[in-house]
Amino acid sequence: MTITAQHLPTPDLALRTTDLAELRRVRSFAHEQAAVAEAAGRRIRSTAPTPGRDRERVLEAVHADLMAWRYRLASSTMRRLGTGLAHDATRYRTRLSEAGPNYDRLGYLGRLREGAVWDEATATYVGGRETPAHRIMLDYGRAARERLDVEGAGDVLVNPVVLPDGTTITGNSLVRGEAGKALGRELVERITRRGGDPARVEVGGEPVYAVTAPTASRAVMFRAALRLLSTAEEGDLRAWQEARYLVFQAPRTKKGSDAVSRTFLVAVGAVLLGTPPTMPQDADLRCMVLGQPAATAMPGDPLAATAAR
Repeated sequence: MTITAQHLPTPDLALRTTDLAELRRVRSFAHEQAAVAEAAGRRIRSTAPTPGRDRERVLEAVHADLMAWRYRLASSTMRRLGTGLAHDATRYRTRLSEAGPNYDRLGYLGRLREGAVWDEATATYVGGRETPAHRIMLDYGRAARERLDVEGAGDVLVNPVVLPDGTTITGNSLVRGEAGKALGRELVERITRRGGDPARVEVGGEPVYAVTAPTASRAVMFRAALRLLSTAEEGDLRAWQEARYLVFQAPRTKKGSDAVSRTFLVAVGAVLLGTPPTMPQDADLRCMVLGQPAATAMPGDPLAATAAR
């Protein structure tokens, strides 16, 4: 079965407008993703058709090529959708290991509202019209706060990640309160150091930040995901689900990792499962916010019996 745009639905987080023509343009990216995923799947089948070390090397090369593809696309784009810092294609090849972890704000992001205006007093964007991107970040902000209330140690929740061999390592973190405000200040300092203008960076309100896992943990998780995908037997849905969580927990670059991860996982899933899986539009947010037990199997995943055919 051919990979199509339906297997790679556009994330709500990318839908930052109410303009129908612009929404169609943004959603059209899924067609390019699907074509690239289909080509990647053919490459895996032809060069490493059976599980083992050869397949692991091929998977690593495919992932590297997808990162290069995403950077080329960013280099040909002159603008970003919505309000925020100016588009910078170099961020799509800048490694987290070099530039430090990502701090992704959850909850209220006024800049995701169409037509919002900057409010100096609150250091947020206010007004405007609701968009799918704004709604989904509100939803995951609530989910992050609920986990912090139940599982967090004060204002910080560090997600433990259990690897396929049973080892537990440090995953990403959820941070709020005074610790979150400190991250906001650091974010402003980072932008200033690299020559950006942080004057309208949204640091007000009561944000929660999702902070990517430490560099060493991300390297271990990415390698474990490749090994799991390369050694899994045909139809092993659980292996693909576990690897998906590890891949989303282990982004490689400052920007663009989400699209790369989605494309890579659907391509590998099509080979491993015998049919292309559909990537949930919020897969990355599930993995960042909900924790491993809740974010391994996701709504819409193929049934094990179907995957094994």
